Amino acid sequence: MAGEVRQPIDQVALERYLEKNVPEVKPPLQLKQFGFGQSNPTYQVTDSTNQRYVLRKKPPGQLLSKTAHRVDREYRVIHALEQTDVPVPRAICMCEDESIIGTQFYIMEFLDGRMVVNPSFPDVSAEHRTEMWKDAVRTLAKLHRVRPKDIGLETFGKPTGFYNRQIKTFDSLAKSQAAAEDKETGELVGLLPHFDDFVQFFSEGKNQPKDRGVLVHGDFKIDNLVFHKTEPRVIGILDWEISTVGHPLADLTNLIQPWTISNATPSWPRIHADRAFLDPRNPESKNSEFPGLPTREEAVQWYRETAGFDIPEKELTWAVSFALFRDSIIFQGIAARYAVRQASNEKAKQYGAERKPFAEMGFKMVQEAKKQQESQAKL
Repeated sequence: MAGEVRQPIDQVALERYLEKNVPEVKPPLQLKQFGFGQSNPTYQVTDSTNQRYVLRKKPPGQLLSKTAHRVDREYRVIHALEQTDVPVPRAICMCEDESIIGTQFYIMEFLDGRMVVNPSFPDVSAEHRTEMWKDAVRTLAKLHRVRPKDIGLETFGKPTGFYNRQIKTFDSLAKSQAAAEDKETGELVGLLPHFDDFVQFFSEGKNQPKDRGVLVHGDFKIDNLVFHKTEPRVIGILDWEISTVGHPLADLTNLIQPWTISNATPSWPRIHADRAFLDPRNPESKNSEFPGLPTREEAVQWYRETAGFDIPEKELTWAVSFALFRDSIIFQGIAARYAVRQASNEKAKQYGAERKPFAEMGFKMVQEAKKQQESQAKL
């Protein structure tokens, strides 16, 4: 999982800083770089006692967005959550001095567990497959039950108006990313299909879900979780870069996207589609090969039970369509970072190409949301 360092850092300067400020981590160090992480380079740090840690840093160079790559926010939220029942790695130090290794960075505990890329959990028993999904859902609901002010995060984000702020932010971000020019070809990344239609639909407040304000992760999904080595439970949530106070449906729709993407039209199959999540009535479905895999409806119900509030289907459809729109812009951001050669992930070009298909899927869901709203209005 961790291998060759693709983006070198000044190891001598890092060791000097740690000797002076973080006595727990004992140089000399061995450094490896993880393959995951789309935007913030992530390293495995092994000290002289063979204790492992994780270092996350901002990428080098001129950044496209001032709101992205906020490793300081990552550190702040995991440090605050250490006092709750939400599983997070222990935060060890935050360095805001960019002169040390060129950008801000923080160090956290290395969680020795399982990271699962495929949300169908192909290598576990039916019982564990059910329970691992159930605990992932429960973990999300536990996060949403935390009151930000109880753990010193009352200034972490605004308690109302999340989706309106998201629309404004992603509108600006998408236009900025569209202007990124490929370093070699000069080709612009460009705007997403149906972009103006998306913004107009989502901006109509009467159609938005009931406003709520909870602590949200921002990219809650199976491969951002660490599971216990042998037990079907979550031991840590990773990648808190875009966490804030916001609407819980933003996280829930992200978690259930294996079902959304796998059954989406018209652009199927996508890079993240999985036949295990296809409706069993579909002849292409491989759902029967993964006993214990819950349905989308079961996952949503588990969330309802732990979180303690209802989720109308009309609100969920709206939020799912917004999640696809949001993801298309995230993929556009990967394409933009690749264009200027700032992307740290080895598959950045492939992921960046997903922006247009995701926009098409999102627009299809917008049309479904409109039908539901029209039907509701006639009642």
